[in-house]
Amino acid sequence: MKPFISKTFYGVLNYALAALLIASPWLFGFSHVTIAAALLMPLIMGWLQLIMSIFSDNPLGFSFLKVFPMQMQNCVDVLMGSFLLALPWTYAFCGQVFWPHFLLGLGLLIKGIFADQSPFLTRPHRSLPEAGITSTDALEGRLNH
Repeated sequence: MKPFISKTFYGVLNYALAALLIASPWLFGFSHVTIAAALLMPLIMGWLQLIMSIFSDNPLGFSFLKVFPMQMQNCVDVLMGSFLLALPWTYAFCGQVFWPHFLLGLGLLIKGIFADQSPFLTRPHRSLPEAGITSTDALEGRLNH
């Protein structure tokens, strides 16, 4: 499947999901939940998303230091999205609230998988240095020894 989220739209989604995650306990009305993970995990993940968005290597990164490459940020998005999806059942607060965590986690997961240059959809080519083998001659040389 081809990625359908461009780098610019990915940057917009970064800031939008970061703001939604930070505001989610009050925006969706679950700030009263007594389990700390329900409140704190979206806040922590939202701030991490915001920091990564600022220092990201995409067109909407504000910093002159492009520290976080897109592939790393995609992996972190998938990990955080998966964790946020499972959070209500892991910490047993799904009876009180689970839709905001589920939908925001699904948003992070989709954003991480279907973004342009995502390591989950692009395969390294054999002739590229990051694939580990630069030519088929090198492979044949290893097999003969």
